[in-house]
Amino acid sequence: MANHDLVLGQDHRLALGHTHDLVLGHRHNFVLGPTHDHELGIGHSHDHKLALGHPHDHDYNHNKESVLAQSHDSEPDHDHDHDLGLTTHNHGLDMDESHEIDIEDNHDLAVDQNLELAMDQNQELAIQSGQDITSQALVTPVLQNRALVANPNYELAVGQEFPDVKSCRRALRDAAIALHFEIQTVKSDRTRFTAKCASEGCSWRIHAAKLPGVPTFSIRTIHEPHTCGGITHLGHQQASVQWVANSVEERLRENPNYKPKEILEEIHRIHGITLSYKQAWRGKERIMAAVRGSFEEGYRLLPQYCDQVKRTNPGSIASVYCNPTDSCFQRLFVSFHASIYGFVNACRPLIGLDRTLLKSKYLGTLLFATGFDGDGALFPLAFGVVDEESDDNWMWFLSELHNLLEVNTENMPRLTILSDRQKGVVDGVEANFPTAFHGFCMRHLSESFRKEFNNTMLVNLLWEAAHALTVIEFEAKILEIEEISREAAYWIRRVPPRLWATAYFEGTRFGHLTANIVESLNCWILEASGLPIVQMMECIRRQLMTWFNERREMSMQWSTILVPNAERRVSEALECARSFQVLRANEAEFEVISHEGTNIVDIRNRCCLCRGWQLYGLPCAHAVAALLSCRQNVHRFTESCFTVATYRKTYSQTIHPVPDKSLWKELSEGTQNGGNLDMLINPPKSLRPPGRPRKKRVRAEDRGRVKRVVHCSRCNQTGHFRTTCAAPI
Repeated sequence: MANHDLVLGQDHRLALGHTHDLVLGHRHNFVLGPTHDHELGIGHSHDHKLALGHPHDHDYNHNKESVLAQSHDSEPDHDHDHDLGLTTHNHGLDMDESHEIDIEDNHDLAVDQNLELAMDQNQELAIQSGQDITSQALVTPVLQNRALVANPNYELAVGQEFPDVKSCRRALRDAAIALHFEIQTVKSDRTRFTAKCASEGCSWRIHAAKLPGVPTFSIRTIHEPHTCGGITHLGHQQASVQWVANSVEERLRENPNYKPKEILEEIHRIHGITLSYKQAWRGKERIMAAVRGSFEEGYRLLPQYCDQVKRTNPGSIASVYCNPTDSCFQRLFVSFHASIYGFVNACRPLIGLDRTLLKSKYLGTLLFATGFDGDGALFPLAFGVVDEESDDNWMWFLSELHNLLEVNTENMPRLTILSDRQKGVVDGVEANFPTAFHGFCMRHLSESFRKEFNNTMLVNLLWEAAHALTVIEFEAKILEIEEISREAAYWIRRVPPRLWATAYFEGTRFGHLTANIVESLNCWILEASGLPIVQMMECIRRQLMTWFNERREMSMQWSTILVPNAERRVSEALECARSFQVLRANEAEFEVISHEGTNIVDIRNRCCLCRGWQLYGLPCAHAVAALLSCRQNVHRFTESCFTVATYRKTYSQTIHPVPDKSLWKELSEGTQNGGNLDMLINPPKSLRPPGRPRKKRVRAEDRGRVKRVVHCSRCNQTGHFRTTCAAPI
C-alpha cells in the first residue's frame, strides 16, 4: 500500500532520510546510515517501550513518512519479550554521527511479530504481513497524565548554587512537583541539607552544603536516576499552602476576587495536582494578608488611620474606642466632612438606620446612618463598626450622630428616622432625638409579615396600604387583607399605623417608605465586609469618593430646574392637570374638580386635600392645576432639595484620598494627637467559628403555626418538661 502514515501519539511523524535502511531485530538497536540528519519523534520524554518482533528488514526510501495510529485508551501489551526501553537517561538507541531522537508524547509503540515493511519500486510504503498490525499504547500505572521530565528551570545539577538554604529547599520542592516525585528530608540545618526520594526502595538522593564564609548553598552530590517511576496518586506531599500561595500570587494581585475553586482548577491544569479546598483557601488568605495586611494589623493601625482621615479630610470625624481593661477593640465611628456638609446644607431631613454583619475573621457589625439626596439616591452620612450589635452600641452610635449634627447645625432640623425599631434603636432615638418622627422601615416590616404568612398577595396589599395617602384608602386595603386572612389583618392592626402607614405617619418621608440601605449597597458592601477593618473602611471611602465625583459631574450636564426624578413627576402631574376643572375661592384657595372627585388646594400653605403635596414635597396634579389657573410657575412651589442647584451643593465637597499606610508614621509626626497614635488596640474577642455557618431552616408548613405549650408534670408549670425541671422538691 502506498502513502501510509505511522501515527505516534498525537500527529507525530517518523521522518527518515533517503537511501537508508532501518533494521529492527530481536533485542537490537536502531541502526541508521551515516552522513544524514534524522529525527525520530516518539512523544515526550516519558517512559516508553518499543516492542519489536523477530528480525525483519524494513527499507525506507527518499522523503517518505510513516505514521501508525494510536489509541490513548488502549491497554498495554505485555506478551512480548522484545522491549526496547526509552527513558530520560538511557535510551537503547545507537545513532551514527548527527542523528537525533525527540520524544514528545506519553505513548508507547507496539508492533506485532511477523511484520514486514518494505518500500516498493515507486518509493511507496508497502505493508506486507502474515498477520494484522497491532498498535497499542502502553499506559503507565499513573492515575494522571503527567510528565516526569522537569522543565529546564527545575533542573538540578552538581555545583548549582543557591542564596541560602531556604532557596535550596524551594528549588528542590519545585523540581519534585514538576517531576512528580515526593522527597523526604534526611538532614537540614544551617550548614547542610540532605533529602531522598520518599518512595521506598528508590535510590535517588541529593546533598547540598553551605559554602565557607558566605550563606550560599551548593549541591554537592546527586544520586540518580529515580527507580520508583514517580508517584501514583493525584496529590503531592510538597504542595504545601505556601507553595499554593506562591503559585497564584501574581494572579491574586491582579484579581483579588480569584476564588479558591478557580485556584484548584488552575493548579490541576498546570501541575496535574489535586488539592483540597482548604489548602487553596489558606493559600489565598496568606497572599491577601501580605497584600492588604492581616486582620490583627488592621486593628493596630486604627488610631493612625483615624488620624489620617482627619488630616486629609479636615472637618471629618474619626474616633476609635477600645476596652480599657484589655485594650480590645470596641467601636469605630467615621463620618467624612463632605457627607456632613452635603446632608446639613442640601439633603432632606430624613435618615435611615440599618446594619450588616461583618464576615471578617473577628466578625462585628457595621452600622449605617444614611440620608437621601434630591434625586432619591442614598447619601451615606456616618458609619460605625462595633464588636457586636447591642443596645449599648446603638445608643453610642446615635449619640455620636447627634453630636455630629449638633456641632454642624445652628438649629437642628426635626428629623424623620426610619429603622426596624428594635429596642436598642428605639431607646437610642428617644434619648438623642426626642423630637424626631421614628417610623418603621417597610422592608423590615414586610419581611416579618412574609415570614409569618408567606402569601405574596397579602404582602402586596400590605405595601398598597402603606402607600395609601388617605385614611379611607388605607382602611379599604386592610379590609381586603381581612377578607383573605383574618389572622393577617389582626397581625397588621397590632402594629400602630402611625409608625408605618403614610396616611397616619406624622413626619415627612418624601415618599420613602424604606431606608433600603443594605440592598442598595449590597453590590460592594458585602465584598468590603470580609476585609480587615482598615481595608474595609478604605473600600467604603473609595466608593463614596467615586460617587461624589460621578454625581457632581453628572449634575453639571443637567439643564433643567429640577432634578430628573422630580422633573418627571411634575411633568406627569402637568399632563393630568390639563383635564381638571379649577374654581378659585380667593388668591390662595382653589377647588379642583376631577373624575375622582373634588379636592381643595391652598397654594399659600402648599397643601392639598389629597395630601400628596405635603407628603412628597412636590405639587400634586390638583396643585399643578390650581397653579396653572393663576399663571404661577410650578417649579417655584417645590421643595428646594429637588432643585438642580441644591443637588450640586449636596456633592460640592470632595472626599480626599488617604495615603498608603507606609507613609502614615512619617506624615503623623508633629501632630497634636501623637499620644493617641501610640494606643495599642487588640482584635475583639469574638472569633468567627470554623466551618460553614449554620442556618436555621423553617419548613413552609410550620410558618405561622402556633407553638404547642409544654407542661411539666412535676411542678405544674409551663415552658419545660419533667426531665428538665429545676424546681426544688
